[in-house]
Amino acid sequence: MARIVMKFGGTSMAGMERIRNVAARVKHVVDQGNEVAVVVSAMAGETDRLVGFCKEASPLYDPAEYDVVVASGEQVTSGLLAMTLKAMGVNARSWLGWQLPIRTVEAHAKARIESFETEALISAMSSGQVAVIPGFQGMMESGRIATLGRGGSDTSAVAVAAAVKADRCDIYTDVDGVYTTDPRIVSRAKKLDMVTYEEMLELASVGSKVLQTRSVALAMKEGVRVQVLSSFDDPTQEELPGTLIVSEEEIEDSNMERQLITGIAVDKNEAKIIVTRVPDKPGAVASIFTPLAEASINVDMIIQNDSKDRGETDVTFTVPRTDLARSVDILEALKDSIAYNRIITDADVAKVSVVGVGMRSHAGVAATMFKTLADRGINIEAISTSEIKVSVLIDEDETELAVRVLHSAYGLDAEAAA
Repeated sequence: MARIVMKFGGTSMAGMERIRNVAARVKHVVDQGNEVAVVVSAMAGETDRLVGFCKEASPLYDPAEYDVVVASGEQVTSGLLAMTLKAMGVNARSWLGWQLPIRTVEAHAKARIESFETEALISAMSSGQVAVIPGFQGMMESGRIATLGRGGSDTSAVAVAAAVKADRCDIYTDVDGVYTTDPRIVSRAKKLDMVTYEEMLELASVGSKVLQTRSVALAMKEGVRVQVLSSFDDPTQEELPGTLIVSEEEIEDSNMERQLITGIAVDKNEAKIIVTRVPDKPGAVASIFTPLAEASINVDMIIQNDSKDRGETDVTFTVPRTDLARSVDILEALKDSIAYNRIITDADVAKVSVVGVGMRSHAGVAATMFKTLADRGINIEAISTSEIKVSVLIDEDETELAVRVLHSAYGLDAEAAA
């Protein structure tokens, strides 16, 4: 017998037919003798609908009341799933965030989980009752409801799994696992059996939409084994062909042959900004990035050109495309204090990243990437690296070609079917 947390996203809960399919899957896991908690998202599109109502009610809405409204989507699906399970003969009940409670920091619409009281929840699960928990919500010290930000249900599920010391956290999505790259771009992309926390964190941060970044970081911190599965597979099948996200040590212990590169991710939510002729002196670069940081704008790739004894330098960096206009407004308001010449922007760019823990012990990964792109005439506009990742900024129109040639260059293509 195992203790399992199952999480279902919005597409899995989109209407009663799909909720009945989820209930059948949960019942199958319960019938195998497992203790189960289920975390659910709102129905697909419901949170956007509720946010729209908030904006109609008041363009400058009260964040506390915003949380009351948008948290209701998950409350509906948790109640419906509990009802459906009971109709199937499964002992189940819903537990709202304030009933457990899941305690968060004092921050509406972007709260972080601070603590989790589990005594009543574990007692219910141990007695055979399925706990159905709405994701995305918790309770602040003041007693007001708080939401965790978009995509927060994944984080809720991992937090529940960590709190109840679950053997595994199964996250059901509209894909059946983590692939070496987007199968819509490369038809011969392979599904991965296992991925390390670090690799998944890098993939999530550079464009992979399978899991939310915060949930992966929490899983790594708490050592929660996460499995990504499709909610559209047969709910009663015994073998679940998903992807396990685990520690590097567990993968090594499994004696699996590790590839040098695990996957290639794409992020088209990038925009490039060039600030020209910035004074080449201490504090000049800080005068650009400090106000952006204060506005909560994440800066990614940064290049500072050689001043060549001119006493001036050009600073190039990227920001999320959605923050481009706001970034330019902030810098233009500070033009006199920064003392730059002009700002040049380009929103028609994309970031392509290769990720793999094998980079730690193998040389030449970046060189292969640069040569492969050069051979196809693809220009690199910026570069950033980490211990297990190399990212390049290229023209958006060349994204798919870049991914395909890199996927082949690193030997990631699946073998053609016989």
